[in-house]
Amino acid sequence: MKRVFGAKKNKDPPPTIQDATDRIGKRGDTVDEKIKKLDNELARYREQIKKARPGPAQEALKARAMRVLKQKRMYEGQRDMLYNQTFNLDQVAFAAEGIKDAQQTMSALKSANKELKGMMKTVKIQDIDSMQDEMMDLMDVSTEIQESLGRSYNVPDDIDEDELMGELDALEADMGAETESDSVPSYLQPDKEPDLDSELSLPTAPVGHSAVPPNRQSAQAEDEFGLPAVPRASIRG
Repeated sequence: MKRVFGAKKNKDPPPTIQDATDRIGKRGDTVDEKIKKLDNELARYREQIKKARPGPAQEALKARAMRVLKQKRMYEGQRDMLYNQTFNLDQVAFAAEGIKDAQQTMSALKSANKELKGMMKTVKIQDIDSMQDEMMDLMDVSTEIQESLGRSYNVPDDIDEDELMGELDALEADMGAETESDSVPSYLQPDKEPDLDSELSLPTAPVGHSAVPPNRQSAQAEDEFGLPAVPRASIRG
């Protein structure tokens, strides 16, 4: 039976930067707790030293306080080293993230560059210039067509300034006449009824007196309006 010595074992994957940062952070928290305990202990020794009388008891308290202070300084040194390690790991992590971002940016730029090259093969600047020229010609033709269709027929274009001012004066006079007649045009105003009395110029019949002289009352009869009665023609058989 053969035995194989020195066979390699499966190694665990190396820790990531985040794993190392978390581990160091936990150690730093532990050191901070120890430093807080030592601070409380130093505060207690300080009160005891103040109350103790000078002598061996006070010196013993001072020796204990000195030992606790040395431990505190040692833990503070360890905490500073852990903080430095965390700072270095943060810098490395930041640099790694920057490189990853640069890789993604380069990948995106390469993909976009490839797409642009494929698109530029189907688009030529000569074709664009030719299309623009054709569009300008079409727009010119369209403008000419619109001008031709919008041309007026039998409309005099040679109207001078004097004729224009005459038309405006006539229009103003018509508007003034219409305003005097309550803003109603003359052709819309109702016709006035003729005054029959003024046209006939007949005298009014006197009241209480006869219009016929007395010597003629028996000679000629009058009607109900005071006018001479018309004799009726006699019809003989």
